[in-house]
Amino acid sequence: MERRKLFVGGLPWKTTEKELKEAFSKFGEVEEVKVIRDRRTGKSKGFGFVTFESAESAVKAKDGMNNTTFGDRTIKVDWAKEKETKS
Repeated sequence: MERRKLFVGGLPWKTTEKELKEAFSKFGEVEEVKVIRDRRTGKSKGFGFVTFESAESAVKAKDGMNNTTFGDRTIKVDWAKEKETKS
């Protein structure tokens, strides 16, 4: 299975999905962006996910964005882990 989904950690609390998409779009066509928020408060948890249409674009984005400054914080970009199903 080709990897196209990236985990983005260390996001500034005020980051919007639109801002995240704009930042990653320079590496290729972004299919989906999700900033993870607290269910109760709606505030960002400081991380999110970016899914690209191609694995090639995802590799470029991972290499190009990892340990860079986004807003006022240094972000960590890595491959997203698949959710484990509970049995």
